Amino acid sequence: MKTLLIMLVALFATTSSIMAQKAKQNVIDTSKRVIYSCPMHPDVVSNTPGKCSKCAMDLMVSKKEQMKMDAVKYTCPMHPEVSNDMPGTCSKCGKALTASKKEQMKMDVMKIYTCPMHPDVKTDAAGNCPKCGMKLTQAKPANN
Repeated sequence: MKTLLIMLVALFATTSSIMAQKAKQNVIDTSKRVIYSCPMHPDVVSNTPGKCSKCAMDLMVSKKEQMKMDAVKYTCPMHPEVSNDMPGTCSKCGKALTASKKEQMKMDVMKIYTCPMHPDVKTDAAGNCPKCGMKLTQAKPANN
């Protein structure tokens, strides 16, 4: 009985630590997933920049990849290829990700409320933090 209990506790601890690691790692490294294609021959694709094998034009970032990159809101100041759509830290150097110019302009125009204890909680309306129940305070706009 003790052995079964110990095994269950070990299984629970292992599962919990794996889930915590997956939740903690929220930064996406987009450099590994960029796809280049020929503007004239969309069927010619590559994961590195180069020339089209049919017409020798430069391969460009595909429209789909460009849309993905435009959706990115936060990047590392030292490693621009590390980006995410939420605030976080760089997976390479640990620095805080900075907001894109578009995201900074949005924050300057909109009133954003955040929790003093949970800075990741952001909303455009006053209220209470869903995590701890504290009153949300108005965030100060980022100065450039």
